[in-house]
Amino acid sequence: MKKPLSAYPEATTKEQLERHIMVVWVDNEAGVLARVSGLFSGRGYNIESLAVAKVDEEKNISRITIATNGTNSVIEQIKAQLLKLIPVYKVASFPVDDKSIFRELALIKVIADKKNLEKAKEICNSYKAQYLDTTSTSFIVEFHSTRREIDSFIKELKPYGIASVARTGPLAMAKGAEITESNKGKVI
Repeated sequence: MKKPLSAYPEATTKEQLERHIMVVWVDNEAGVLARVSGLFSGRGYNIESLAVAKVDEEKNISRITIATNGTNSVIEQIKAQLLKLIPVYKVASFPVDDKSIFRELALIKVIADKKNLEKAKEICNSYKAQYLDTTSTSFIVEFHSTRREIDSFIKELKPYGIASVARTGPLAMAKGAEITESNKGKVI
């Protein structure tokens, strides 16, 4: 059986695969997200998570946040290819380190009997999750934190009746006064 093609080099390279959060500022118009995500899939790059939202109403700019894995050279190649797309204004890559802030949002629904609901609520309270909906047999909580802490939270809640989980994937921003300059002359 043939191995699928991948953009990730085999063990022949000394570079390590690292998790990166890429942020791409684009025109908010039809087809842009498909073009950006198509660039990844067409070249064998995996998108672990993707979040998109309009961030500037006046300039009609959206911010796409993509979590991916790759070597530093692969990440640089992705950035260069993204910058060639017409609706892309700037691209930033945030390696997972202490120079950036990363947050993810999770909505979690628990459905259980009274005993398990009480145990699940104790866990939610210890994590300071916010209750959005409660009934006698269920509740929905909102929890935002780092990926690891959300993973840990979900793992602790699982035995008590998790019925559904929705997650945003990470959002990232550089600490301090640093900003990413536009690569195409448009002030964003």
